Amino acid sequence: MADWGPVVIGLVLFVVLTPGLLFQLPGKSRVIEFTNMQTSGVSILVHSILFFGLITIFLIAIGVHISSG
Repeated sequence: MADWGPVVIGLVLFVVLTPGLLFQLPGKSRVIEFTNMQTSGVSILVHSILFFGLITIFLIAIGVHISSG
């Protein structure tokens, strides 16, 4: 049986935390901007740290597992 938990969690977090797609933190003119489709180096760094923190919580601390078969 394959464990699809890390794949699904990683995919969902990648889509949700793509800078500028749903939100951008920090924004160009405000602290948070929604659906502006622009990004900056600082925003990429912040979203990468959020991604790492959330994937660590979901996979290691909580232990999400999705089994197939």
